[in-house]
Amino acid sequence: MRKVSVGDSKFMSFVLRHKPEAIGLHLSQEGWASIDDLIECAGQNGHFLTREMIDQIVDTSDKKRFSLSACGRNIRASQGHTAKAVKIEFECLAPPEILFHGTASRFLDSIMDKGLVSGARHHVHLSELEATAIEVGMRYGKPVVLVVQARKMQDAGIQFYRSENGVWLTETVPSEFIHVKNHDVENQIISSQSPEP
Repeated sequence: MRKVSVGDSKFMSFVLRHKPEAIGLHLSQEGWASIDDLIECAGQNGHFLTREMIDQIVDTSDKKRFSLSACGRNIRASQGHTAKAVKIEFECLAPPEILFHGTASRFLDSIMDKGLVSGARHHVHLSELEATAIEVGMRYGKPVVLVVQARKMQDAGIQFYRSENGVWLTETVPSEFIHVKNHDVENQIISSQSPEP
């Protein structure tokens, strides 16, 4: 068996989250694809996968990005979909009092103006752990951690869901429910808003 690479996992994320049609793969409304179809379609498009490789990717994914069906014949991405055909029905749950979101400092002004929006994804992704938010923020630049008043949002009628891998999901986070955890960035914002002497 060929050794599984990061590229294999990224390829699976690409087709199971975003562009199944790029290899002629069909996803159900709940995001499921036949593993046999995934292997066949990937092979026809120059990307070699086996069942053993897929199992290894599922088992070793640090964030549990993929789920197998109970029957073991189907696979889907746990969350993060942009494919329009996918509309996973997550169960509505009561969130913790606060959740975290990681971003880069360059996006902060827009977020504090418009709130967090899902963009191309179906949901905004939130974490129970600040460390996870920091890791996410670091992918995009100088990390900033946002604290989301999740329980207050729910009290205001905004619904929350949790994916199979523990990521909290919601459609939008209005800016009034967000404050900045990174004190250096927070101080920079306060300084920039202070009137000149």
